[in-house]
Amino acid sequence: MSLHVIMFSLLAILAIATGVLLVTRRNPVSAAVSLILHFFALSGLYLTLNAQFLAAVQILVYAGAIMVLVVFVIMLLNLGKEQNLRENFNPRTAITIAMSAALIMQLVLTFTGNPTGKNQLSAASEKIGSPAEIGNILYSTYIFPFEAISLLLLVAVVGSIILAKRTVDK
Repeated sequence: MSLHVIMFSLLAILAIATGVLLVTRRNPVSAAVSLILHFFALSGLYLTLNAQFLAAVQILVYAGAIMVLVVFVIMLLNLGKEQNLRENFNPRTAITIAMSAALIMQLVLTFTGNPTGKNQLSAASEKIGSPAEIGNILYSTYIFPFEAISLLLLVAVVGSIILAKRTVDK
């Protein structure tokens, strides 16, 4: 086994474990810490797949900005007693258990099935995942969608400023 396969396997196990911890924790702060660890494990998985740009974006955007928002929301919420947060058994719980069983069965079939031999990365994957190549494609092939999204974001920012200013003036 190569080092890439070992690192990918370890990071995949870490990502699964932190994902399970995320959904099983009752304390929102420990769930948020599990989510941060999950984001770092995903970033490591991106690195093993030669997607350096996605790994950096995963850390900067998700582990940085999004988690700051989540932690602020947790701090702003007054959750009170944990007894009020418990749910009784309902149809949604039964559907969740059934879907989880289906997912586990699919994972078992995936890992015990016959390998296809298509687990090797492309020779050009290191070049394709680089920030220079992504910028090259973004500013040549996809320039119109890129500019359209930037214009849409600009309109959203101006609109939110106008709406916020209107409520302050009244």
